[in-house]
Amino acid sequence: MLIWAVVFAVGVYFIGVPTSDPLIAFGWLWLATIAWRNYRPWKTHLRFLRDWLPIALLLVVYNVSRSWADDFFAPHVTPLIDADKAMFGWLTGGQVPTTWLQEHLYHPGQTPWWLAIVTLVYVSHFLTVPTIAVVLWVRDRVPWARFMRRWITLCVFGLITYFLYPAAPPWWAHEYGYLAEPVTRISTNGWDVLGLHGAGNTLNALQVEQSNPVAAMPSLHTAWAMMAVAFFLPLVRKRWWPVLLAYPLAMTFTLVYTGEHYVIDVLVGWAYVATVFLVVGLAERWWAARRRTLSSSV
Repeated sequence: MLIWAVVFAVGVYFIGVPTSDPLIAFGWLWLATIAWRNYRPWKTHLRFLRDWLPIALLLVVYNVSRSWADDFFAPHVTPLIDADKAMFGWLTGGQVPTTWLQEHLYHPGQTPWWLAIVTLVYVSHFLTVPTIAVVLWVRDRVPWARFMRRWITLCVFGLITYFLYPAAPPWWAHEYGYLAEPVTRISTNGWDVLGLHGAGNTLNALQVEQSNPVAAMPSLHTAWAMMAVAFFLPLVRKRWWPVLLAYPLAMTFTLVYTGEHYVIDVLVGWAYVATVFLVVGLAERWWAARRRTLSSSV
């Protein structure tokens, strides 16, 4: 594992965080499982490809198709601005939270220390959920399957919404004149604070070349974070819930502050998580009851 960690750190420093391609991310995670269980026969390690390659390919299709989501309808801009102003205008002097936060906590040309934390939280979106899924796969396939059903369903729901309701984020709204107050996209500026100037290369390329700039509703960044936490809430004591919930809340602040999402995007993302857990949970219980009925009839 130490060898893996060193090689991974070198790769991040010179190439960047593996965020643009799920195949690359899961390749690193596969190597981590081999390092962790290096005493196992190769047949065991090859099961990773059997279980994960279809899922990784699905995520590749998701990433590619997401970039086409604005080909059918014009992006929605003002409804999101109006929603955030209606919820928080009384506190921000009529501004959306993004412009108010950047007015108080960001000055162009400067990179305060807290941008390092913001960038790490932002980039954790691309690694946290896949890492949790792989750890579950190593430990027990039953909870892994439950986790994956919720994750894939959430991605499908989000992708359908991107096609039906393309929505522009705050930085896009300012760039095209919908927001008068300045908004700068600063989600990756923290690499400069950490001295890892090349670490964000892959992520920056993803933001510019492969992502859909008007696929902001819902925010799957916060939806993935909330899903990862909500899955484990029933398994831990309630006194630990605030610790777990701090992660999606930190992701929410990060996305709103850096101009990536409005608060309304986040709230809709959380609603999608609740809907997915309800729908998948009902489907699992129906399938379990059907299996019991079939087995009893036999």
